[in-house]
Amino acid sequence: MATLKRDSSSGSESCPIRDALDRVGDRWSTQVLCTLAQKGTLRFSALKVNIEDISQRMLAQTLRRLEQDGFLSRTVYPTNPPRVDYALTPLGKSLLQPVSELVRWAKQNHRRVLDARKLYVPPVAPAGDLSAQV
Repeated sequence: MATLKRDSSSGSESCPIRDALDRVGDRWSTQVLCTLAQKGTLRFSALKVNIEDISQRMLAQTLRRLEQDGFLSRTVYPTNPPRVDYALTPLGKSLLQPVSELVRWAKQNHRRVLDARKLYVPPVAPAGDLSAQV
């Protein structure tokens, strides 16, 4: 299996915080990790059923990246058709505590974030100032 190339120009390899947040902060990785934590070892189709709205393509990409980063293992069984199981590795399990804390915080504060977004009024730029329009 080919490895996914990372854009080294972003500097994420030299910044451990950004590198970790790039992975767990994407739209699907945290959901995959939490699903495997709750349900245990799962096949691709079971993950797809348990994660709403994820496409097959996006699930496959997310699983590859999580495997590449060492967060999950992929075991292929020589059956016809081949059976493939996904499970958390020790590194993936070690990420669960901080991720679950983030999930807890998000659930606890989601309403406050939504309320703040509704109340937010963007600053008015002086005439001719394009920098505040970004």
